[in-house]
Amino acid sequence: MKEKLNIPDEYDGAVWLYKYSGPRIHHIHRHDELEVNLCTRGRAVYLVDDKRYDLRRGTQIWLFPEQDHLLLDRSTDYEMWILVWKERLLKQICTTPQSKPLLNTKAPPDFCKPLPEHQTARLNQLFQEVADSKPDLARWNCGLGYCALVAWAIHVADQRITPSFDIHPAVEKAARLLQHERTPNSLEELSRQAGLSPSRLSRLFKEQTGVSLVEYRNKQRLQRFFSLYQQGRRKNMTAAALEAGFGSYPQFHRIFKEQMGYGPAGYRRKVADQPTP
Repeated sequence: MKEKLNIPDEYDGAVWLYKYSGPRIHHIHRHDELEVNLCTRGRAVYLVDDKRYDLRRGTQIWLFPEQDHLLLDRSTDYEMWILVWKERLLKQICTTPQSKPLLNTKAPPDFCKPLPEHQTARLNQLFQEVADSKPDLARWNCGLGYCALVAWAIHVADQRITPSFDIHPAVEKAARLLQHERTPNSLEELSRQAGLSPSRLSRLFKEQTGVSLVEYRNKQRLQRFFSLYQQGRRKNMTAAALEAGFGSYPQFHRIFKEQMGYGPAGYRRKVADQPTP
């Protein structure tokens, strides 16, 4: 799914420190902007196209516009820097043979690498300095450009590559089917569409993604629920839950509380307290 990032026109990109803040639903997506993530703490699992990548402190992963990616799992202490750049800034700064690959929409083979500790610390300090400069628009935009060139130079200078793990085509197909599921299908029906037996699909999905098939399906259903329920608040909670793919409201209530740590009523109050645009 192509996602539109809400970056104001006058800004050439964005930078922020992502921290684990409790259960959160992510979905497979891509966007026009170039992105880099630098893990500074904890561990995470990324699904990029048809491969899995395990991230630890110092892992830097570049995500190009044609790459579908999903933050599949992360530890409770996980932290990473996220930087994104608009194409107009990259065209201005990527003028050398070394930096021109950043203008590509397709990723190079070695887009994910573990960096040396001193380089991780250097980028951590640089990213923090630029993040703090946001009130100064000129310094923010210039700083973002400098971050792109420095982070890429460090990336290409290091010869190590983070191992990736091939995802079985049936596992990838099941993930995409569940992302767009609108009616609750049985495991048998999902397995038939993916081309494997239910037991083998379940085993491979857990082995290759680190997340069980049931947990992944529940996260995707919750993501759809959030999207439906927040659309102008035209739907009541039960209608949104059923349209998102849950078989019943009790099932939705149980899974919501398991994933979010609080019940749907608490979420309804939070949404009601938000100002209407």
